[in-house]
Amino acid sequence: MSIIDIKNLEFTYIGDIKPIFENINLQLDSNWKLGLIGRNGYGKSTFLNILLGKLDYSGTITSKVHFEYFPYKIKNEDYLTVDVVEEIKGNYELWKLERELNLLKVDLDILYRPFNTLSGGEQTKVLIASMFISDNNFLLIDEPTNSLDINGRRILAEYLNKKSGFILVSHDRNFLNHTIDHVLTIEKQKIVLQKGNYDTWKENKEAEDEFNRNKNEKLKKEIDRLEKSSREKANWSDKVEASKNMRNSGSKVDKGYVGHKSAKMMQRSKNLEQRYKKTLEEKTGLLTNIEFEDDLVLESVPHHSKNLIVAENYSISFNNRKIFEPLDFSIENGEIVTITGENGAGKSSFLKSIVGFNIKRNGSLKLASNLKISYLPQEFDWIKGSLDDFIENNSVDKTKFLTLLRKMGFDRDTFDKDIGSYSSGQKKKVLISKSICEEANIYIWDEPLNYLDIITRLQIERMILKYKPTIILVEHDEDFLKNINARNIEIKKIRD
Repeated sequence: MSIIDIKNLEFTYIGDIKPIFENINLQLDSNWKLGLIGRNGYGKSTFLNILLGKLDYSGTITSKVHFEYFPYKIKNEDYLTVDVVEEIKGNYELWKLERELNLLKVDLDILYRPFNTLSGGEQTKVLIASMFISDNNFLLIDEPTNSLDINGRRILAEYLNKKSGFILVSHDRNFLNHTIDHVLTIEKQKIVLQKGNYDTWKENKEAEDEFNRNKNEKLKKEIDRLEKSSREKANWSDKVEASKNMRNSGSKVDKGYVGHKSAKMMQRSKNLEQRYKKTLEEKTGLLTNIEFEDDLVLESVPHHSKNLIVAENYSISFNNRKIFEPLDFSIENGEIVTITGENGAGKSSFLKSIVGFNIKRNGSLKLASNLKISYLPQEFDWIKGSLDDFIENNSVDKTKFLTLLRKMGFDRDTFDKDIGSYSSGQKKKVLISKSICEEANIYIWDEPLNYLDIITRLQIERMILKYKPTIILVEHDEDFLKNINARNIEIKKIRD
């Protein structure tokens, strides 16, 4: 066991006024299985990069362990996998790597295949296994589930559950519950460390938020009363001063006396006003910054047809070769359908074929007339430039679009930055907001939750349950799929 001691940590990006971290003090045990939770853009990746020594910061970080980061950068993806691992780790004992791959249920033959021929899930498992063949490392594992299907996530969760000594960034609630024993939460004004898993954190967070909401309500009522009293005291001297020019019927007013009285009253009212303002500032400073989960609004439009999509003996082909076994299915108004299948089965290509991409179709696929489709792609690295340009180029309602981003945790300052500088989660929110703004009959979403923080996932979950849109999606978050009552269509890969 070793302690990672963080004292007075402060960090602000060059050009920014608002700090990412301010006066952070933490002690982390190198044997912990630590989950790192927080809104997209709040500084999770920044925190990891600080630990790695990639960013200049104020304060001190003392540790006897070596920090190692996932995902590794691969220089030569055309190398054999066994050589890629050597390039990353240097000299290592092959039996240790084989042991870890066996625990991850990976066929050892992949070690002698070019790395770039492996599926995304296979690459993830190889790189995760590589992390655990060295000693005295504290591992920084950043969103390892994005390339894994449901079964792959279960295998990785079981694997990590038997390991220790890592920080895990993940937004998959079920995955976190099965892998971590401590939670580090980055919030707007603080970092919170507690023992437990996601469910423990959620229970504590809900209790804390309820307490703070009640406290805020009492404080706001007190602030309203103080503001009213302050305004009343400020008006006192004005009224007395104005009385100097008034006359009583049949007599003259002693303006000197009234002026003296006015001056005393004015001084008294100013003293009271200052006292109220000071108390008001103190009360306002006690207001708690709660992470609200505002509801999202969806502009879904039901179609006049009951069946939006009907397929018979349907499949797709590449190079005259069918990718998956033919399917028969129909999609009705208001249905939520998830497409499942192993990695490489063609799930993303299946969605693209419905949207209208140039993909060879086999069998029959009938779409209802005038069907409006909103498509959310899995890829998002192509978006860049200003939000204003993105809004104009995609013809979305600016007010609705920006309101959605605010509800998903964007600061107004972020609106002025180039989209290319956004985190992966923030870029995904831009595309999600675009799709939600579109008045569609059916939404086709390819892994919509990848990179999205837990709070945003809960918002999308509630939105779907409230508005009941027609959706076809590929997604691997088991809790999410269960909660939205998704019907499953399984794609079965054709074997050679």
